[in-house]
Amino acid sequence: MTPRRLRVLIQGLPSESATLTALRNELPDEELERQADRGEPEKGRWSQHELLLASVIDTLRRVEYVLICANTDSKSKRPAPPEPIARPGAKPRKPKPVLTVAGADRLFELINGGAA
Repeated sequence: MTPRRLRVLIQGLPSESATLTALRNELPDEELERQADRGEPEKGRWSQHELLLASVIDTLRRVEYVLICANTDSKSKRPAPPEPIARPGAKPRKPKPVLTVAGADRLFELINGGAA
């Protein structure tokens, strides 16, 4: 079998095949990010079905969150928005920094001309 024939056979495999999964799992993170930037999710570590299922779950969670918020009294504490399911090649969201008392005091000084 020629190398060209082997390449054609591998490229024709479904994305869920064990061979393509093994090849994708060996990709470095930089290559995954490059492929994600080029809009090639089919070359990620998940199959298209898994990506679609994750999208459906995220949408359902968002609808549930909106429904809860719409039926909650305005004085009641609302739940936190749902986090999306982590996708391959996507880094988790960084938590928002919390403003401490010392930081608030420093900010107040800077705003009122204390930097001079």
